[in-house]
Amino acid sequence: MVYENLILLIHVALAIGVVVFVLLQRGKGAEAGASFGGGASQTVFGSSGSGNFLTRTTAILVAGFFLTSMALAYVAKQRAEDMNNINVPVSEQAAPVESDVPASTDDGSSALPTE
Repeated sequence: MVYENLILLIHVALAIGVVVFVLLQRGKGAEAGASFGGGASQTVFGSSGSGNFLTRTTAILVAGFFLTSMALAYVAKQRAEDMNNINVPVSEQAAPVESDVPASTDDGSSALPTE
């Protein structure tokens, strides 16, 4: 149970990281604008730009997300197998109890004594 919660926490963190890093990346159309005088936009990550760093980081996060997905699937499978293997004892059936109320007769009249 503790491992499942830990894996789930890491899984959610990786999912958020993948979304953030995908949104940080520029599309192919943004590179064309940078080539016409927008060279100052690449100074933070050097002359090669941020593409290589963001691409590698996104790939690592996606690989971790995939691994945690597989781990959660394995944990769920184990839990389902454990639930199927639980031996629930069959409760003992109570012996039939004679009723104090007499049954009716075949002709529809009651078997109760009349006064």
